[in-house]
Amino acid sequence: MNYLLDVNILVAWGWSDHPHHERVDKWIGFSLSKPRILLHTPSIVELGFVRISVQKSADTITIKEAADRLEHLLTTLGSHHRFLPDDLSSRREFPTWCNHAKHTTGAHLLALAEKHGLQLATLDTGIPGAFVIPQ
Repeated sequence: MNYLLDVNILVAWGWSDHPHHERVDKWIGFSLSKPRILLHTPSIVELGFVRISVQKSADTITIKEAADRLEHLLTTLGSHHRFLPDDLSSRREFPTWCNHAKHTTGAHLLALAEKHGLQLATLDTGIPGAFVIPQ
C-alpha cells in the first residue's frame, strides 16, 4: 500500500517532544523496511508542517528552521518519498462527515489520496476511510 501522509504524521515524526513521536517513528521505520511502500506529501501537508511547527514552538523555531527540518525528514525517506502535486479543486462538495472547518483539510486529503489510489495515513480517528497509524 502507498500512503499520503497527513500533516499530523509529519509533525509527530518531526519533533521528539510530540506525544505520538515514537508511535509514528516506529511506523515510518516499518514503512522504510518495505521496498514497495511509497509515502507521498502534497504541498498543503508540507506547508502545514512548517506552520504548525512554528506555532507550536511559540515562534522559538523560525520558518527557516521548520522548513529545514521538513527537508531533513523528507530526505530521510529517500526513495520511499514522492511529492504529490495537488490536482484536486476545493470547489467541490465535501462529504457529509465534514461538517466543521477543522475537518476540511482532512476531507481534502482523503479525496486527494483516493483520486491517486493512495491511502491517507493519519493520527486523526475522525476521518472515515483513512488509515490510522497503529498504537
